[in-house]
Amino acid sequence: MSDLDRPAKCMKPMENDVERFDKAFPELVNDLMKESDFQDLKIREAVIRVKEVLEYNVPGGKRNRGLSVIGSLRHIISEDKITEEQINIAMLLGWCVEWFQAFFLMADDIMDQSLMRRGKTCWYKKPEVGYKAINDCIMIEQTVFILLKKHIRHQSYYIDIVELFHEIAYLTSLGQSLDLTTTPGKNFENFTLDRYKVIVKYKTAFYSFYLPVALAMYMAGITDKETHENAKAILLEMGEFFQVQDDFLDAFGDPIVMGKVGTDIEENKCTWLVVKALERINSQQMDIIKENYGINSVQASSKIKDLYHTLNLKQVFHEYEEQSYQRILDLISKKSSQLPKAIFLEFVKKIYKRNK
Repeated sequence: MSDLDRPAKCMKPMENDVERFDKAFPELVNDLMKESDFQDLKIREAVIRVKEVLEYNVPGGKRNRGLSVIGSLRHIISEDKITEEQINIAMLLGWCVEWFQAFFLMADDIMDQSLMRRGKTCWYKKPEVGYKAINDCIMIEQTVFILLKKHIRHQSYYIDIVELFHEIAYLTSLGQSLDLTTTPGKNFENFTLDRYKVIVKYKTAFYSFYLPVALAMYMAGITDKETHENAKAILLEMGEFFQVQDDFLDAFGDPIVMGKVGTDIEENKCTWLVVKALERINSQQMDIIKENYGINSVQASSKIKDLYHTLNLKQVFHEYEEQSYQRILDLISKKSSQLPKAIFLEFVKKIYKRNK
C-alpha cells in the first residue's frame, strides 16, 4: 500500500469545512460592503459593482486552493489545540486565495481572448462589461488587502502574510509575462522543456500550491526558511504536474466536464504537448506544426490534435503522470520531516488522475 492509498488520520471537523467555507463567502462580501470607505454615497455605484464582480467571478471553481489553507492548518495544529478564531481566519485566508485566483483568471481570459470560464461566459465577454473588466481585476485584488487589514492586523503573522500575497502576485505576473511573450521562433526553437518549466513554475505553481500551505504555516508560527524551502520544493513540483495535466486536458479533455473550451493550440501557447511533439517529429510533421499551430481555426487545431494522436502523446502523458507521481512521493518522503506528510498527500489525492 502506497502512502497515497493509506487513509488519512480521521479529522471529523474537516467534513464540515467545505460547508463552512462556502457559507463564509457571502458573509465576507457583505462584511466588505460595510467598510467605512464603502459607505460614501458618491462612490456607491462603484461599490455595488465590486459586489457584482466578486459574486460572478470568485465562486464556481473547485475551491481546492482555498480549502487547502484550513486543510493544511488542521494537519499542523492538532484538533484539540486549534481554536475557533484560527479556523475563522483560515477560512478568510482561503477565500483571499480564491479572490486572487479569480483576478488572475479574469485577467488571463482577457489576454487569451477566452470565451468560457467555469461553464459560463467570461466576465469581460459580457456585453455590459467588455474591457472595464481590467479595472475589475484590480478591484478584486485590492479587496484582499482590505480584508486582511480588517481581520488579521492584530496578529503577529500579519506582515508575513501581506508580504506573501504581494510576492506571489509579483511572481505570478512574471510567469504570465513569460507565457504571453514566448513565441515559437522560426523553427519552434523557443518551445523547449526548460522554458516551459519556468513559465509553469511562476505562472501556476507558486499561487496554486505554495501559497495556501505557506499561509497555514505562518498561522501556525512556522517561519524558518528551511521548512518553507522544503515545502516549496514539494509544492512547486506538484504545480508543474498540475499544469501538465491542464495542458493535456486542454487538448483531450471534455469541455462539458472542464467548463471551458481548450484554446492553447489556437493561442500559440508553449505547452507540454507541443514541446513533447517537437521532441518526436520528423520534417514532414514539423511542416504540419508550422502551418497549423497558432492558427485560429477549428481545422488547423484538429490537424495538430491528429498529429498528437499520431505521436501517441496520450500514452506519453500517462507515462509522465506515473513518473511524476512517484517523484512527488519521493520528495514528500525526503523533504517533509518538519511538517506532516498528510498536508502534501492530500494535495496529491486531489490532482492525481483528475479529469478537470
